[in-house]
Parts: sequence; structure tokens; C-alpha cells
Amino acid sequence: MLDPKDLELLKQKGITPERVDQFIAQFKTGFPFADIQRPATIGDGILCANEADNKKYTEIYDAEIKAGKRVIKFIPASGAATRMFKSMFEFKNSDASKQSELENQNPYDKFFGQFDNFAFAPDIKKQNPKNKADIVELMLDDRGLGYGQKPKGVIKFHSYPEGARTAAEEHIMEGLNYANSDGIINLHFTVSPQHLDLFKSAVVPTKERIEKENGVKINISYSFQKPSTDTLAATIDNQPFRDSEGKLVFRPGGHGALIENLNDLDADMVFIKNIDNVAQAHLLPTTALYKKVIAGYAIDKKHQVDQILTKLDKKDYSAIKDAVSFMESNLQVVYPQGFDTMADQNKADFIRQTLDRPLRVCGMVKNEGEPGGGPFWVKGSDGQTTLQVVESAQIDTNNPVKADILKKSTHFNPVDLFCCITDRNGKKFDLTKFIDHNAGFISSKSLNGKDLKALELPGLWNGAMANWLTFFVEVPIETFNPVKTVVDLLRPQHQPK
Repeated sequence: MLDPKDLELLKQKGITPERVDQFIAQFKTGFPFADIQRPATIGDGILCANEADNKKYTEIYDAEIKAGKRVIKFIPASGAATRMFKSMFEFKNSDASKQSELENQNPYDKFFGQFDNFAFAPDIKKQNPKNKADIVELMLDDRGLGYGQKPKGVIKFHSYPEGARTAAEEHIMEGLNYANSDGIINLHFTVSPQHLDLFKSAVVPTKERIEKENGVKINISYSFQKPSTDTLAATIDNQPFRDSEGKLVFRPGGHGALIENLNDLDADMVFIKNIDNVAQAHLLPTTALYKKVIAGYAIDKKHQVDQILTKLDKKDYSAIKDAVSFMESNLQVVYPQGFDTMADQNKADFIRQTLDRPLRVCGMVKNEGEPGGGPFWVKGSDGQTTLQVVESAQIDTNNPVKADILKKSTHFNPVDLFCCITDRNGKKFDLTKFIDHNAGFISSKSLNGKDLKALELPGLWNGAMANWLTFFVEVPIETFNPVKTVVDLLRPQHQPK
């Protein structure tokens, strides 16, 4: 099936022939639906922190930072902003008659009617656009801002008296407020190779200015999605898809591939937040508070787990009672048959197997119709029921029971995570060992007019973290301000107060 040219391509990507066989097998068998048992809700999987909790967990986080723990803010920022400007491309590619018809329809009436409220509007107006079509072209094309091909991170999101800020700049400002470790702020952007120089040219001047103004040191690092995480495309009849020249076609494996990038970080703790989820500075105090709350909650849980495991390492079996109490309060553990009568060493082995894992806390907002994965209690193939972030595509909506569970979901995940990625001895976990490889997706795509099947790896905050210790905390909707389309920038959260 694989010829010498195929083998050479695989070698270049760092993909084994055996991995190709696995891809084909996955296309043939598909992926099982998530066995959701019920939605996670307030009091049943989701903590609703009160004012006292907020103070407690903020203090725990601040103490951990003072103790010298290394924290990094991890920002997935790969890919161009093409989807953000999808409607604008449709307008640009329409004839004059169609454009005239579209001008007064949503979203174009909003875009043109409030154009001056965009942070990038002054840059376009400097070039004296002749008409509305010219405005769109100057926004999208290289003769103007070239936003149609640039990544979201370098697009001007917000206006301030001192000048506009890009999405990447806003993430730096956020980091200053909650990822500041003794005057050092560490940020990591995952970018596309072709965008690296553009990112650096946009970020470096801002970084230097913020360092000077605030007396801090900002370390910014970058990484690319690894070629070894690309996935094979398949034909409709589950054979390797080849292009017109007979070359195997591979596609990016989706954001789940970034578990490799996360695994490479030199850190004890990591905040994760998408590049487009930033807001105007007037909302920053709320954002910073709840970042510290979810971080402190995670650290509190980790301290409890570490204390139990450290005692068990020393054969102090008094920790077994503490472990059972912790697992019953926080996890829906199914114990092995005869657990109560097991020898202490066997009980300790089961507890280690259950608790010795990376740990994360996911912020959850009330569901107000925004897209995003939801929090559920999910039964795994091992019989254990755990908290998971589940996308709707992972749920069998043709099953009336599962559809009803989905309908009753009250919250969704805005990609707001805090992760503890070292064990009780300060050694980093190998995060690739905690992936549920059965939590991927298969979707229908096309290339040059030919239909193909595409395989997405288990999502970063879905299957890629499925076997972590997971906790959920409700956070205010004010902390979630995504920009999925250009007109989202006209929302109050993205406008000056």
C-alpha cells in the first residue's frame, strides 16, 4: 500500500507506517459516542464559588506563586482569521448589484453602520476608500491591512486613547494581571510557521513598552503544531487519499495536536485561553479575579492529592481513609470488588492509579447560546464515571436519552483552564499518556472537488485531557468574550466603556 515516496514523506513528518494503519482502522471503525450520564450542574460537578471562596482561592494561588512555582499562560493562536471574515469575503466576491443588496442586511448593515467603532477603522480611512466595497477590500487584501490572511493575534481588536491593541497585546496585558510571578510573566503562543515573523513584529514593541512601564520581565515563546500530529485523509471507501500527483494527503490534526506543545512546556502550572477571548481593559479586574480563583481551586485540590500520595509513598496507610474521603467528595470512583477487605498495599496501588495524574480546573459559564463544549459526567470504557468537556459532535443526538441529557445541560466551556502538570515530587507528567484516543472526530471535507474524510485528534480540552483529574468552577459570562466574526468586535465587551 505504501511506496518508497510515501515512506519518505512519512519519515519527513515523523509518522510511522504503523500510524497510517491506525488511521485507516479508525476511518473504518469510526469513533464511539461519549457515554454521557448527566450534565454537570451547580452542586453536581460544578462549584459556584462565593465571596469567601474567591478570597480563599486567590490567596492560595498568590502563595503558590510566591513559593516559586513557575506559571505560563498558553495561548492557542494558530491559523489565519479567514473564518472571522467569512461574510466579508462573500461581500467582496459578489458583484456590485449583489453588494448593493447585501449592504442593508445583517451583518453588513452593522459592519458599515458602526464602522468607525472598529479599532482598525482609522488605518483604513487613511487610505481614503472610495466606497463600501473599497473598505472591505482594504480590510482584507494586502494593498490594505491584509486581515483576510493574517492570524487573529495581530488584528487590532480594541481602541484606547493611547492607541489600538491587538488580541496578542491584550493577552500580554492579561498576563501582567494574573500570571505575574515575582515580576516575570511567561506567555507561550502556538502559531503557524508562516505567521511567526508577523507575530514577533507585532508583539515585541508592545512587550518592551509594557516591561518599561511596569518594571517587569516578559518572556514570550512560540511553537508550531508538529508535523507528526498531522492525520491522514481518506477516501469515502476508507483508502488513503492521494492528490492529483499521487501523493498522500495529510491534514492538521486539530487543536488536540497541541497536547504535544503543552507537554513541552517548562512549567509547573499553565493557564490556557484562546487567542480571540479577550476584552476591553475595563473588564480585566473580573477576568483576573476568576483566573486566580480557578487556579487557587486547582492548587488546593492538588495539595490534597499530593499529601495523600506522599504519605502512601512512605507506606503511611492512614492516608487511605483520607483518599477515600477525597474521592467520594470529588470523584465518582467505582472501587474494585472487595476493596474494603483488600490489603493496605493493594488499596494504595488503586488509589495511586486513580489520583496520580495531571490536574485541571475548567471555568464554566452559563449557557447563553454561545458555541462550545459542555460539562458532563461521562462513563468511560473502564467503567469509571468522570467529569469531561464534551462537544455536541461527540453525543449521539439520535438517542433520545442522550439528546435529553444534552438538552438539560446548563453550562458550557469557554476554553478557560488552569492546569497542574507536575507530580508531587515536582516531576512533569508525560501528558501524552493521559489521552483518550477514542475521542476523536471524523468529518467530511473535499480537495480539488473530490470528497474526502478528515480525522481530528481528540480535542485539547476534550479527549486529550480525558484521563486528567478534572474539576469545574462556574465563572461569570463577563470573562468570556470571543471574537468569532468581525462584527463581534462591536459588542460592548470590546468597546471603550
